[in-house]
Amino acid sequence: MKIWTSEHVFNHPWETVTQAAWRKYPNPMTPSIIGTDVVERKVVDGVLHTHRLVQSKWYFPKWTHALIGTAKSCFASERSTVDPQRKQMVLKTNNLTFCRNISVDEVLYYEPHPADSAKTMLRQEATVTVYGVPLSHYMEDLLTNTISANAGKGRQGLEWVIGLINTEVKGIAESAARGTDELIHSTRRSIDEVTESARKSMDEISVQATKAAKAMHIT
Repeated sequence: MKIWTSEHVFNHPWETVTQAAWRKYPNPMTPSIIGTDVVERKVVDGVLHTHRLVQSKWYFPKWTHALIGTAKSCFASERSTVDPQRKQMVLKTNNLTFCRNISVDEVLYYEPHPADSAKTMLRQEATVTVYGVPLSHYMEDLLTNTISANAGKGRQGLEWVIGLINTEVKGIAESAARGTDELIHSTRRSIDEVTESARKSMDEISVQATKAAKAMHIT
């Protein structure tokens, strides 16, 4: 059995990082993840519980095929909880494919950084066990190294999604600003039109009054 742990700090608030975590796949940094499907989702006592099925590709060396078999697509079960009051998101993932010989249990914790609430702390833990086949310790090392490499790519992918979200937010803000400018311009135009109409009406009233005064003087 091999245990791997890691910590990483995102320079973004917890709300942004957790939102990006939901939209993490697909991204160009982790093309091995094909897609995700929601199996179940519910809210219990204000905590969001989600069960997703994750489809991916595991690129094992050819020499392992005779030991554990092959699969075009691999599946994993991901169960997560999001507690907005405690500001904690926990994702627990375990493999379904190759589970007769391989067990990979991974846990990710997203929480506000204890020293800076504007940042988010990510803690990852993975337990890898290979059993029932030769060279089990070597395969455990291989899988642990793969998890470590994929973790780095996963963090890059999350940053990519955060950038995408920020772009979307900026676009919405710009669109709202344009809409506000158009509304102000339209309002000003309407006010100008009303003012001009009122001015013309006053001019007409003044002309009529002048004519009436002249007529009375003549009479």
